[in-house]
Amino acid sequence: MIGIIGKKLGMTQIFNEAGQQIPVTVIEAEPNVVTKVASKDAGGVASVELGSGRQKTARENGKGERTPKGARASRAVLGHAKKAGLDYAPRTLRSFRLDDAPGKNPEVPSYTVGDKVDVSIFAPGERVKVTGTTKGRGFQGVVKRYGIGGGPNTHGNTKHRRPGSVGAGTDPSRVIKGKKMPGHYGAERHTQGGLRVERIDAERNLIYVRGAVAGPTNGIVLVRKQG
Repeated sequence: MIGIIGKKLGMTQIFNEAGQQIPVTVIEAEPNVVTKVASKDAGGVASVELGSGRQKTARENGKGERTPKGARASRAVLGHAKKAGLDYAPRTLRSFRLDDAPGKNPEVPSYTVGDKVDVSIFAPGERVKVTGTTKGRGFQGVVKRYGIGGGPNTHGNTKHRRPGSVGAGTDPSRVIKGKKMPGHYGAERHTQGGLRVERIDAERNLIYVRGAVAGPTNGIVLVRKQG
């Protein structure tokens, strides 16, 4: 199964042929370059590594010149990209498996280093799963983190947004593992499956996916086919 690296632009709404209003997430996926091909014997699974975006490259400094501020691509990353025929380093590198394509007896695609993958691999009506990183919300309490109702707001109650009792005293004399407690909320990898591709704009490299996708605006997402 092959996918593509994209960038979440946000949500909007479109209208289908029946005049129905459909909420969609717009994902911009510029052509990805195949930077590495791994066989099952070498890497354990048949996969391809795709690169998206472009990192800044350090320039040659003249005598007395200072290196500009900001992150620059390392020589190791530039050397890896050079094998794919690139004169720049991709900003994002992700691997996609080729041996778990959906359906019975699926056709496994073959790629070589330097090939490009664009949005044309998808078609309207297909089901995809999108992986992104949820928005980081820092340290939060149980009410916001898990939706716990909290305590009453009247009659002298002072524990409005607290979790309450966390465990029995005598037996088992400890807090059970996995208890919902305050803590870090968000900034986790999340995959949303069963999303339908509503529209493909090949000229602008856009994928319109029905429903919501995890991640903030301009967040990196992975769009993969699903059976």
